[in-house]
Amino acid sequence: MNMLAIDTATEACSAALSVDGQTTQQYRIAPREHSHIILPMIEQLLNDAGISVSDIDALAFARGPGSFMGVRIAAGVVQGIGFAHDIPVVPVSTLAAIAQRALSENGASRVLAALDARMHEVYWGAYQADDNGIMRLLGEEQVVPPQQVPLPDGTDWVGAGSGWSGYAEVLCERLGSGTVSQQLEDCYPSAQAILELAIPEYAAGNHVPAAQAVPVYLRDNVAKKSAA
Repeated sequence: MNMLAIDTATEACSAALSVDGQTTQQYRIAPREHSHIILPMIEQLLNDAGISVSDIDALAFARGPGSFMGVRIAAGVVQGIGFAHDIPVVPVSTLAAIAQRALSENGASRVLAALDARMHEVYWGAYQADDNGIMRLLGEEQVVPPQQVPLPDGTDWVGAGSGWSGYAEVLCERLGSGTVSQQLEDCYPSAQAILELAIPEYAAGNHVPAAQAVPVYLRDNVAKKSAA
């Protein structure tokens, strides 16, 4: 199976390609450049693999939460490719991708993923690895002030994501001593992590047509809050 994954939801921009189990990735920290570099990244991956878009069996993308413009860019790209070539899509949570990367690169099996949501809030989700090395959501993802994040069970959690860069002190005070044993503030989502999550989902039949590859923002009243 061949799967292409992209992520443009945060400061990081990446694309990854899995061809018969072999994965390659293009990854850059490039704020405000995503719309210019994501298509060349995809083209480079396809050229290096010696395949074309028509050889892709499935697409995956970071559906959010994250930068509103960034999430829309990824959704638009996969919708365009999916429509043109009738390719199914696996939407993947940005927070889940952060947790999966923390597991793959740092061995963190219990992750409190947080992204800076602006407006003095964070996008928040708690994840734990299953027996197959896939991070699973505990509870629900939400957007919440850092001083009100849900309290997880137990200790020795790993905090990952940009929310820990701006709100580490508040989050640790809220969670209590010993809850978080490590912080990975620069752990952004990556297309590689999205592939790790999307491939088993696709195999299980959990995919949608391109028309249903839509962003998930978590926050529905952005304009109202901004005006306030």
